[in-house]
Amino acid sequence: MSSMFGKPRASGERPPQSPLPECNVAILGCRGVGKSALTVKFLTKRFISEYDPNLEDTYSSEELVDQQPVLLKVMDTADQDGPGNCERYLCWASAFLVVYSIDDRRSFEGCQRYLEVLALHARGCQRCCPVLLLGNKLDMEQYRQVPSAEGMSLASRFGCLFHEVSACQDFAGVQHVFHEAVREVRRQAEWNLPVRPLFITEERPCPLVATPVALPTHHGLATCTFNTLSTVNYKEIPSVAQAKLVTVKSSRAQSKRKAPTLTLLKGFKIF
Repeated sequence: MSSMFGKPRASGERPPQSPLPECNVAILGCRGVGKSALTVKFLTKRFISEYDPNLEDTYSSEELVDQQPVLLKVMDTADQDGPGNCERYLCWASAFLVVYSIDDRRSFEGCQRYLEVLALHARGCQRCCPVLLLGNKLDMEQYRQVPSAEGMSLASRFGCLFHEVSACQDFAGVQHVFHEAVREVRRQAEWNLPVRPLFITEERPCPLVATPVALPTHHGLATCTFNTLSTVNYKEIPSVAQAKLVTVKSSRAQSKRKAPTLTLLKGFKIF
């Protein structure tokens, strides 16, 4: 298979100085569950039933997910009978699809070992990557060995999403799963945004500075003197009149339509 699938980019579609954000998805599962079939179905809309189970490769495709372009890279792994040499995708992927076949209980039991490896890795490196549990071969419903309830229960135990699809028949369902992985990566990135520090006012003792102000005499009244005091000092707080206006493009700025803009006050956080 070619190492590049997807739609070719027309010249002038995107400025060269604006690279696409990338999303790396690794497809895990025992041999014969349909990892390669899912990959090719998503990238080419075609179904191919025969693959070399020993081949492993990474494919790329430019996708538009929720009107936002992304360079989606898919690693079709070639583990034989369970997790082995996992470092090659644990440190690379930003999301994982763990696949089993609904007509093969052994593949369902094997995917539990993958979920355990991913959970252990997340605890060790303190980096949480989205995981989707995927029951493939929905077209083999008459030979089902793994009920949907068991798949949902396993996904709930490991805190991941659950879907059932057919690489043979359902392109829309397969595409939805890959796009959902991209959405989960985006949500995770939003949750991990650093919190901007707050600026606190600091009150300092202000010395009494007497400034005599003499008032002129009117109609024979005596002259009197007033004393003025210094004001409280403030730290790191710009006044509203001094705040700079910043134009921020919306999250859909990469779409072909003209993106709306939002005007914010610099130094203030919007919730």
